[in-house]
Amino acid sequence: MAEIDQGLTDFLRAAMPFAGVLDIQAVSGAAEEVVAEISWAAERCTTNEILHGGYLMAVADTIGASLAIYNLPEGAGTATIESKTNFLRGAGQGTFTVRATPVHVGRTTIVIQTDVTRDDGKLITRTTQTQAVLHP
Repeated sequence: MAEIDQGLTDFLRAAMPFAGVLDIQAVSGAAEEVVAEISWAAERCTTNEILHGGYLMAVADTIGASLAIYNLPEGAGTATIESKTNFLRGAGQGTFTVRATPVHVGRTTIVIQTDVTRDDGKLITRTTQTQAVLHP
């Protein structure tokens, strides 16, 4: 478990209130990488006490969007225009790392890869998403 950056967590939740609903805890943020943590909770599960895929997708989209924000030009906004998630294994009880990195940062789009991993480093999901750059 990494050390939580409460200031960054508060910023993320102010920018995207849904991050608070998802109970995302920010660890670090920069244009090159955003890292966060999530924890298992029964209310986020599907059968067999496994985190629901929709929850994992929402977390990946939120952390990916936060990476896009770090890469936006002054005054621009962003919105997800495409997202694809591969589910590689179930996520049972524990704490999980969410890591977003840029694949492409362009003038009109930003492509991001977001991985959710277990404490042992095994990959749970990999999400690739495209964020539109919304110029003022």
